[in-house]
Amino acid sequence: MSIKIEKLEGSKVKFDVNVSSEKFEEGLDHAFKVENEKVEIKGFRKGKAPRKVFENKFGIEALYNEAIQYVLQETYYNAVVEHKIDVVAQPRIDLDPNIIKRGEDFTYGVTVAVKPEIELGEYKNLKISLAPTKVSDSEVNSEVEKKLNENAEMIVKESGEIEKGNTAVFDFKGSVDGVEFEGGSAENYELEIGSGQFIPGFEEQMLGMKAEEAKDVVVTFPEDYQQESLAGKEAVFAVKVHEIKERKVPELSDEFVKDLDIENIETVDAYKEHIRQNLEDQKEKQNQNHLRQSVIEKATENAKFDIPEEMIEDETNRMFKQQESQIKQYGLDFKTYLQYMNKTEEEFKDELKVQARINIAQQLIISEISLKEKIEASEEEVNAKYDELMEQYKSQNVSMEQIKQAIPQSSLEAEIIFGKTIDMLVDSANVEKA
Repeated sequence: MSIKIEKLEGSKVKFDVNVSSEKFEEGLDHAFKVENEKVEIKGFRKGKAPRKVFENKFGIEALYNEAIQYVLQETYYNAVVEHKIDVVAQPRIDLDPNIIKRGEDFTYGVTVAVKPEIELGEYKNLKISLAPTKVSDSEVNSEVEKKLNENAEMIVKESGEIEKGNTAVFDFKGSVDGVEFEGGSAENYELEIGSGQFIPGFEEQMLGMKAEEAKDVVVTFPEDYQQESLAGKEAVFAVKVHEIKERKVPELSDEFVKDLDIENIETVDAYKEHIRQNLEDQKEKQNQNHLRQSVIEKATENAKFDIPEEMIEDETNRMFKQQESQIKQYGLDFKTYLQYMNKTEEEFKDELKVQARINIAQQLIISEISLKEKIEASEEEVNAKYDELMEQYKSQNVSMEQIKQAIPQSSLEAEIIFGKTIDMLVDSANVEKA
């Protein structure tokens, strides 16, 4: 099939495809088999009416839509394969159905986005700066304080007054103009004073109260209060404190460390060294993640290419469906989720589109580098990946055949090549450690 391919801006191509009268006749034959199964003609079982009887009743034009779809699919696919056109999106077909006549050739136009031409820039010896991994004493002490606070206990304050940070157990009954309102009362309510959970001014007025003390707390509801009938109104809450609790943070000691039940860690010094090592490991892992991401970003920045908008739209839609599915798995309605995030669907998609552009750009660059460097996935590497998957899903009692059906070899090859290409970029990088 001879076609003339015209390159357009935005990584698109345009070409015409000629459909012979013989090919269209083949399409009509296919269409008759499909359409004949859908109709009932008196005197014949469904799908068994002869072609001539069908055409006499419905006309040959009744087969045109299905025939056109058939020949478009066949001829477009053949043209793409024969001329090695690397399409990345659905084509736009330019065809006036009214020009098609049985026994005559016809031509239709195709405009389609293709894989962009990429001019790689520098991707080896990339200069990457990493953060220091040394852990300071203050960082260790901060982690120790965090762990001590995590193990704090709430104990009853036998004497004294309510202080900020204490938890009060109390009854309250609210009224506006002497009339109690719905949701304005509770018994044995627990509240951390100073947490800001109650109406402004409420918690501040409880400071200094003692157990078994009663007093009226007077506050004014905010003008934008969610319950409109109370917005902007003054309310009086009759408060009775029953109990005051305070947090008791344990002291750091060998006994405390032993109670944490960390293998081979029984002293304060050993615990601090354990924390230091964990923090260093975290920093090292963060550096490695930063290094891998940075080489991809810099290699992408150094390249020249033009991503078709169709690719970005397809990736955006894929990401949107994935996010929507994940949210539904958590039992949330997607529209409710958007309301909670204070975003419209369009705003949500616009945010995804930014990341979609980044994803595609980086995938294209890594793919191009792997081709240039002739990086491939060996049979041993692919089999090792399948063995990993088999081990991962062994509890689900699936066979290797099922795994291979679900995850094709080409998918694993792409994953392996992607990883090996990034490894190559990392190994060649000019890394500076602070």
